[in-house]
Amino acid sequence: MPPLSLPLASSHFTLDLSGVSCFFGGEEAISAMATVHLYEGRRWLGWYNCPGTFSFAARFSQMANTRVWDGLFPPKSPPPVLLGLGLDGKMGPNYIAALSGTMMHTGYLAYLAVKRSKEVKEVLIPGRLTNPINVAYLDMGPVDYHAPLKRLPLSRTPSGFVPMVISAVTCVMCALVYDWFSFSMILLGMAASGLATFVVGQGRLKIKEPIRNSAADPPPGVLLGEDTVLVIKGDEGGVNAITRGRFELDTDLQTKNKFDRGLQRSYSAVGALCLFLFTTQLILQLLLIPRGTLFGQIMFIVSLSASWMYNYFLSTFDREKIQAKLLFQTLGNPQMHRFCVGTRPMMAVLVCILLFDDVEDSCAQEGQDRRLGILNACLPFINSTRGVWKRWMDKVVEQLMSPDDVSLSRLTIGDEDRTLSETEKALLLTLLGDARAAFEWYLDNWTMYSSSNNNEAAKG
Repeated sequence: MPPLSLPLASSHFTLDLSGVSCFFGGEEAISAMATVHLYEGRRWLGWYNCPGTFSFAARFSQMANTRVWDGLFPPKSPPPVLLGLGLDGKMGPNYIAALSGTMMHTGYLAYLAVKRSKEVKEVLIPGRLTNPINVAYLDMGPVDYHAPLKRLPLSRTPSGFVPMVISAVTCVMCALVYDWFSFSMILLGMAASGLATFVVGQGRLKIKEPIRNSAADPPPGVLLGEDTVLVIKGDEGGVNAITRGRFELDTDLQTKNKFDRGLQRSYSAVGALCLFLFTTQLILQLLLIPRGTLFGQIMFIVSLSASWMYNYFLSTFDREKIQAKLLFQTLGNPQMHRFCVGTRPMMAVLVCILLFDDVEDSCAQEGQDRRLGILNACLPFINSTRGVWKRWMDKVVEQLMSPDDVSLSRLTIGDEDRTLSETEKALLLTLLGDARAAFEWYLDNWTMYSSSNNNEAAKG
């Protein structure tokens, strides 16, 4: 078949893409590839000429974990495949173990748990309103650490066939005019993106089981965020999954498909393969695209533009929200409630009530120290060693240690408070009102929420 007449053949203008074609659209492309672990079957839809070759090469050089490429692409931490795909890198709030008072830093799963709590319907607790803050309650069950993370059906995401068809059409158009330079670059881009998406998608995300520590603090505990405080109770393994677990990409999961079973890859092997593809594409684009015809270069731009628009659309999805949803589905959808309180003292009291409502202390002094420690952790900027705040905390701790006192007799101003000035008495009365509001709501309403937790556990 003779070649078609070459459009724009009389033009002397050369569209030199070598300076930009490899570098733009990288973040959007990586964000789009991150969805490969969120949607079932997404790994089969990456066969299009994807922009951002340099960004891909940089990310996968870290995944390959070889010093050969460290000079061009400096290594980073944490594990680059998870960081690059938006599956790690953000720290969660500090975790306080209620029984021991130990404080520790948390990771990405705790961050997702707090984010997930903000999706739960809010219940407003009556009381004084100055600086509202959310108190969430999470009742964890056992966790199967061998189960892969759930995925959404592919119908939830727009079809990836559109950029694939456009890339294929532009590739064919270049072949029809015998522009083999542009043809080969579009084809290589399709192959590199498709293989990388397939290989990365071959693994399944799972929750990495924390190393068991005999000295580990048992639940319950609390995550102290800036605008949300999350009380976590329940099974110790489930609590550890949130506070100490992390995502890992398992490429050795057994599947029913024989072909899949033969594609077991480690992080380094996956990274090395993808690095080779994108580095080859990067170098050849710099050398060959300027030698293509103007029509071929336009076809190359069209394929990149279509792919970039598709990647940009995927990158607009709230991946963290999707990840939090899938995480909780994998954890068995543990029961969660969210309450809004109007003041931080009220928040601190409610947190203590929820943490210790079923805890048995070995001695009274131990129970007082535990509750006082949580109050201090929830109100870190308060001087609890003297003045009104000390009196208030002492009264709250006494009330917490007397669960049978439904009249809340400890939360009143007594003879021991006569030495306070009128201003101090007014402040103490206000703070005691916050504490009473938390206790009264708990006594009147918590049975309904605790019974729903028990019903869910019975169904499980």
